[in-house]
Amino acid sequence: MSDNAKTMRAITQDTLGGPEVLRLTELARPEPLPTEVQVRVHAAGVNPVDWKTREGGGMSGVLGEPPFVLGWDVSGVVTAVGFGVHTLQVGDEVYGMPWFPRQAGGYAEYVTAPSRQFARKPASADHELAAAVPLAALTAWQALTDAARVEPGQRVLVHAAAGGVGHFAVQFAKHLGAHVIGTASAAKHDWLRSLGADELVDYTAVRFEDAVRDVDVVIDLVGDGHDATSTRSLGTLRPGGVLVAVPSGISPGLYDAALARGVRATAFLVEPDGVSLTRIAGLIDEGVTKVEVEDVLPLADAAEAHRRGERGRTRGKLVLRVTS
Repeated sequence: MSDNAKTMRAITQDTLGGPEVLRLTELARPEPLPTEVQVRVHAAGVNPVDWKTREGGGMSGVLGEPPFVLGWDVSGVVTAVGFGVHTLQVGDEVYGMPWFPRQAGGYAEYVTAPSRQFARKPASADHELAAAVPLAALTAWQALTDAARVEPGQRVLVHAAAGGVGHFAVQFAKHLGAHVIGTASAAKHDWLRSLGADELVDYTAVRFEDAVRDVDVVIDLVGDGHDATSTRSLGTLRPGGVLVAVPSGISPGLYDAALARGVRATAFLVEPDGVSLTRIAGLIDEGVTKVEVEDVLPLADAAEAHRRGERGRTRGKLVLRVTS
């Protein structure tokens, strides 16, 4: 932690590019405006949108030109509150996905954001586990409940079921009463069954559209950019079904292709949501939802976390330890 009460350690980048552009530096510590809280960040989650933004994709169009500080997943302790804050107080342990898709600056020792974009973290989770939750869990929860409106008894197909968002989507879909089918490599099948998956497809051994039929909802966490996954998924849907395209939105022609098949395709972007985070914290504390963290690295190793994440073989999430 920085010794100067007005500064903090943070990971910044001065140019777009590979992991090597990330560097540890000192920045001014943000102060909360009215209705905001200042949070001392103990841990920050690492997500695919982070490295996509770092290299010029993702949310780089929203953040603008570097320098900027990546990171939207944070867990920490409230250290100051602005005028008008009634839901949180100094000392509260919180977690959240503040400001998304605008800059939150999660790869830093302090962040500020509207108080209602945070929630009290799960009591049963430490900060490193809690930091793995917000963006991935909110994406899964909102995709299932708001975009797809999953109902009990429906059949839900989750692509990339073993990933950060996927392992939450499997559990939430099961919690909502769905029959859950996941695509993942065979080595992860037993683990996904333990999370509630009813059927699993090894996408490395079989074309999923040959193995899966009559689903009501597809949560596509891969996208058409990889082997036309969204377009191929349309063939798995029953009439009236819906495909939620998460990582890259709707590819050209997908709307029309869906319409021609009598199904619906919709793009999706997660939003900050303290109310849903409170509900998710309850599911974690009740043991209904498990959080998978593959590894925790120090803040200074953010570039290595990006390298590992970009390989696409992570089970669950990678997390940065910011302050102890």
